[in-house]
Amino acid sequence: MDSVTHTAPDPRQNQLLAALSTNVLNRWLPHLEWVEMPLGGVLFESGETSSHVYFPSTSIVSLLYVMESGASAEIAVVGNEGIVGISLFTGGGSTSSRALVQSGGAGLRMAADRFKQEFKRSSAVLHLLLRYTQALTTQMAQTAVCNRHHSLDQQLCRWLLLSLDRLQGDKLEMTQRLIADMLGVRREGVTQAALHLQEAGLIHYVRGHITVLDRCELERRSCECYAVVKKEYDRLLPQLKPGV
Repeated sequence: MDSVTHTAPDPRQNQLLAALSTNVLNRWLPHLEWVEMPLGGVLFESGETSSHVYFPSTSIVSLLYVMESGASAEIAVVGNEGIVGISLFTGGGSTSSRALVQSGGAGLRMAADRFKQEFKRSSAVLHLLLRYTQALTTQMAQTAVCNRHHSLDQQLCRWLLLSLDRLQGDKLEMTQRLIADMLGVRREGVTQAALHLQEAGLIHYVRGHITVLDRCELERRSCECYAVVKKEYDRLLPQLKPGV
């Protein structure tokens, strides 16, 4: 899926990389390569051991649980605040989730073997990534609760807010079909929920392009799940500023 880009924006567009010391980042730079991450691209499938870890910069990656029937639902999103491929340093090797690019852009990647060496080499890196993993785990748990107990309108508000926090600006490129796959619901339900938000003046949606017009009201209409996840990221990773 990956293709190496020919441009090299500042690696500090990814907030985890920006949190590294200058010495560590300089040591990593020769081993980081920029890659295009197009909408709908798959970084790795469920059951695979990834050959790389990925640091999104202008893209967002959904972690999906895929059932035997082919149905799927999103369990977490990763953007410029994080890393894709935590199983490489948590000891599991392979993962039970599919990593799908839900908002196209670019990012960096590092070969798995090299990354494992760097993870073991620096206690500061180890502690940073373990804190990030705890925050990601909270997001996964809260997503499960949200999908079980809250309305589709609330889930869509939460999903839009989490996505906005991981991008710069107020615009998302996302089809209703892909949103439905992310939330594990029928496309018709997403169409109706998006229409409710558009009629209320919170978003503008046309041909896969979503513009958030009223973030404050979007937060008010969302369930408590968004605030719980954001609070945990802020607590565990106070030096990171997702979306900034």
